[in-house]
Amino acid sequence: MLPRRGVTVDICPRDLPIALIGLAGGALALWADAPPEATAPVALLIIFDVRIRRWCRHT
Repeated sequence: MLPRRGVTVDICPRDLPIALIGLAGGALALWADAPPEATAPVALLIIFDVRIRRWCRHT
C-alpha cells in the first residue's frame, strides 16, 4: 500500500473592504504607469485568499 499524495489549491474572495483596497491599489499603480505584469498579480493576491495545501492519504 502506497500513500496517495496531492495538492489542493483553494481560492476564495476576501471580505468586501479588503477587496476594494486591492482594487484601489491596483488601479493606483496602473494610473502611476506601473507595468500591468507587476501590478495584476499583487492586486489579485490582495483580493483573493489563496491557500495551497499538501496532503497525504494512506490507502
